Amino acid sequence: MAQLGNDCFAPGQDLMTTAEALALIDQQISPVAASERVPLAAAGGRILAEDIQARANVPPHDNAAVDGYAFRHADLAGTGKTRLTIVGRAAAGHPWNGPLGPGEAIRIFTGAVMPPDLDTVAMQEDCEAQDDTVAIPAGLAVGANWRHAGEDIATDTCILRNGQILRPQDVGLAAAAGEARLPVRAPLKATVFSTGDEVVNPGRALPPGAIHDSNRFALIALLEGMGCRVRDLGILPDDKATIAAALRAAVDDSDLVVTSGGVSVGEEDHVRGVVEQRGTLHFWRLAIRPGRPLALGQIGDTAFVGIPGNPVAVMVTFLIFVRPIIQRLAGARVTPPQRFPVAAAFSCRKKVGRREWMRARLDGALGDFPAAQRFARDGAGIMTSMVESDGLIELGEDVAEVTQGDIVPFIPYSEVLP
Repeated sequence: MAQLGNDCFAPGQDLMTTAEALALIDQQISPVAASERVPLAAAGGRILAEDIQARANVPPHDNAAVDGYAFRHADLAGTGKTRLTIVGRAAAGHPWNGPLGPGEAIRIFTGAVMPPDLDTVAMQEDCEAQDDTVAIPAGLAVGANWRHAGEDIATDTCILRNGQILRPQDVGLAAAAGEARLPVRAPLKATVFSTGDEVVNPGRALPPGAIHDSNRFALIALLEGMGCRVRDLGILPDDKATIAAALRAAVDDSDLVVTSGGVSVGEEDHVRGVVEQRGTLHFWRLAIRPGRPLALGQIGDTAFVGIPGNPVAVMVTFLIFVRPIIQRLAGARVTPPQRFPVAAAFSCRKKVGRREWMRARLDGALGDFPAAQRFARDGAGIMTSMVESDGLIELGEDVAEVTQGDIVPFIPYSEVLP
């Protein structure tokens, strides 16, 4: 009698590694989002479509860094205080344009243009003003409190790069450089649906054997968090003709179709077969846990991702594999999540040959590293584990065992969640 396997994630010869899958994504996926120019106020969170070059210096002129008095450093005495005559005043937006002779100074305020003959500013709290004179203390260096034109941005410098997601500071930098509008990528159009006769929308009573659809709503939130415009087709039954019709409709006006369920090898798993008939499947089984039956393909010009039905597998495979797919389709720079070293506060064994992500929370420290406590219930259906953990411990294909105190790579959710 043949021995029956008790591990649904046992690796086979046809399983693709994580590195191979990510390399294939890099090869097969290219930007599809068009570009448009939007006002600065609408640019936050959008993906820049071109490099931005500074057209002028920032700041555009030499200016004072503090409130105080501007003068020629050469007029200062070698020791002791120097008393200078105040002959004018300069404020931001109101430069001093009068003549300046030896031994003369002007009252100046932060941001005011430095007159061309002056090279140093003394802070007002260090000076002693009396009538129309001011005593400047000794010890000031040439150029003190003087901001030079272009010290932040020089003309023709590339200040923002094609493919970056515009953060508030990026928008502010563009404004400082005088840009009123920015070229950005149009939002990616994504279509989502779930499959399964047992799946019911939240808010409805559950018949025997049914479950509420959490996957679709998690996917919608993830996709919208990455800037996609999402069309929701709801829940489809385990019927091949219905799924084929939905996919035909989805690809007509979508850059990306993401489905939940129906990509494994069961008799009721129809999604993968329909994609193979109508398009191309680049991969569908990976040497990973959770989420081995993960499908990447395309139907015409539309990318397709079929995610397994277990809710934790949905989240993990999205963060590791779907995230870079969306980045590439949307024209964003692909940014692999940073891994941080943490100390395992647990021991476990795993199968060699597959990559695993374990949910963990950080609690205290072991030696010089944060201590990572593995979530006790690690099943792919335990959605509370994603809520109550801080990130994912990543164990590579060559790892067979982790003992308490081992240093392991940790991906915080802040690195991958929108």
